[in-house]
Amino acid sequence: QVQLVESGGGLVQAGGSLTLSCAASGSILNINGMGWYRQAPGKQREYVATITSDGSTTYADSVKGRFTISRDNAKNTVYLQMNSLKPEDTGVYSCNVDLIRRYSRRNEIVWGQGTQVTVSA
Repeated sequence: QVQLVESGGGLVQAGGSLTLSCAASGSILNINGMGWYRQAPGKQREYVATITSDGSTTYADSVKGRFTISRDNAKNTVYLQMNSLKPEDTGVYSCNVDLIRRYSRRNEIVWGQGTQVTVSA
């Protein structure tokens, strides 16, 4: 089994900061890309940021310059540092991990359960 455990969500005022983390554990041989997505109430899930195994990053235009994605490969953990938060950043943030299972050697995309981020005006 593979599990993703997310933490770090919460309530913050506009202009504030939060850091999300997502730790992968279980039967993992290797992790390729890791990323974050979010879903606002009444809207579809949208892409936020991704980081490759060699540390290359990409961001949605809406978060560029405010959010930073990083990873700790020794801990199988991805982070999302969110600064200058806006009310429109409110939503459920979910991590996404592209991994290779240890025994089956199968490639699989695994999602976290999501963590709520609420930004008040």
